[in-house]
Amino acid sequence: MNFEYSRYKLPKEEKPLERFLEIVPGALSWLIIIGMIILSFVRPIAAAVIMIAFLLYWLLRLLYMNIFLVLSYLRLAIEKNTDWMERIKGIDKIDRYLPELCHWSRRNGLRNKFSAWMHCRQVYRLKARASLPPKSEDIYHLLVVPVIREGREIVEPGIRALKEGTYPVKKTLVVIAIEQSASDKITREIMDLQKDYRDSFLDMFVITHPGDIAGEARVKGANITYAAKKAAEYFRQNNIPYENVLVSCFDADTVPSNNYFACLTYHFMISPERTRISYQPVPVYHNNIWEAPVFARIIDIGTSFFQLIEATDTRTLVTFSSHSMSFSALAESDYWPVDMISDDSAIFWKAFIRFDGKYQVVPIYTTVSMDIATGPNILKTFGNIYRQKRRWAWGVENFPVVARAFLKARAIGLWKKIFYGYRLLDSFVSWATWSFLLAFVSWLPAIFSSREFASSTIYYTAPRIRMIIFTLASFGIVICAVISLLLLPKGDKKHSFLVIIRHILEWLFIPVIILFLSALPALDAQTRLMFGRYLEFGVTEKYRQKNNGRG
Repeated sequence: MNFEYSRYKLPKEEKPLERFLEIVPGALSWLIIIGMIILSFVRPIAAAVIMIAFLLYWLLRLLYMNIFLVLSYLRLAIEKNTDWMERIKGIDKIDRYLPELCHWSRRNGLRNKFSAWMHCRQVYRLKARASLPPKSEDIYHLLVVPVIREGREIVEPGIRALKEGTYPVKKTLVVIAIEQSASDKITREIMDLQKDYRDSFLDMFVITHPGDIAGEARVKGANITYAAKKAAEYFRQNNIPYENVLVSCFDADTVPSNNYFACLTYHFMISPERTRISYQPVPVYHNNIWEAPVFARIIDIGTSFFQLIEATDTRTLVTFSSHSMSFSALAESDYWPVDMISDDSAIFWKAFIRFDGKYQVVPIYTTVSMDIATGPNILKTFGNIYRQKRRWAWGVENFPVVARAFLKARAIGLWKKIFYGYRLLDSFVSWATWSFLLAFVSWLPAIFSSREFASSTIYYTAPRIRMIIFTLASFGIVICAVISLLLLPKGDKKHSFLVIIRHILEWLFIPVIILFLSALPALDAQTRLMFGRYLEFGVTEKYRQKNNGRG
């Protein structure tokens, strides 16, 4: 379906619908919060019953999330030492490779057996679908890295990690997309970086994005789209089919694991619908983890956990931050939006609509490491994180655009439109309301109670139920603390026993941290959209202490 994925350039008759849909998420969030406060005062018994039902639902949801967090982490741990290059070579000679796969049970160790069994299933599925991939030697990679304020010390670790990875990089085109407004110092540093690394790759370009292109806003999507179109010219000139190219868009501070591109290539080759898929790694925030304050560290580890949980259900997984996809799908979808802030999630919805709902995100069990947003002091760090989370929550701007597209899309089934539309709206409304309901509203029926309510059974049972639920929820915090320790970078000199104990105790602050650095920014973003106070793109400050070994 051809659809203009934008809130701008709308026909006059569609503008009222767009405006109405922009109001819906924020209005629902405020209605839930304010409505429950009023109900707690006017009808405390009814409010108590609703809150008990909500708390029970929240507990079940929390148990579900913890179960799948553990399962997803186990899958990540199982695949950590997988030799993806060996599997890529096996797919290249799939007919001779199949008999060898039948001996997966002979592998040593439970992890290796499970990994080999999963691989065996995927190879047989690929063979049965008769959708064989191009040979690995014919597959190319494009890496796009946008830059505006980030100097060499921020960008170089990711480029170096790509060069030193297990995948041969002579098939990789690196494009650093620098904004015209970048300072001369930043531009010189990036040009020096190109000189030092260009010969390591297929090629390495520095492309300057003009700041005065009509129809573009000052957003990252405009920069990376301009760079990708320049890369498209390179592929055409060198007769490289778009179907054979995988494009990865990384933030400037992203450092891929050493097996990232090998793992990505494997998943591209093993997927029958490879050109209708985005590939999502697990983001971790380890580059400067020990430099960040407690609240900064915990909130970004929570982001990693959310992505691990989402990875267990490809129906609800949406591209986030650094991700990869087929270049042919990117080009057919007309690249990233050039007038929206949430380009990483918007490109999924653009492709989903362009291909009539026949598009999905597949998790790849490898990591990319990024910076925790910090600053020179606690106050600056808090402000940087708040603005970053609000910018992430501004992904709510996709809801009105997607909803309008669904109303027009005849080729997408009604049930699929209802399912995805509801999940998109619910994810943002839940994000903005859950913490407020749990932290404040759940206590109000007892505070506003009348004598009639004070003598009722619910008055006495509600607090007990709430305490039981919070006690059980504390086990979920323990699970999160343990997995966060397992995910921490190994071999760090600061990874001492005392640091481990401190890190575990930090998780006690998670309810307060989520309230002020997750729910509040989400409610802020939805309120701004509701009143038409559109957010402008802001670059998250990348502050590093001196002598940081990670660069």
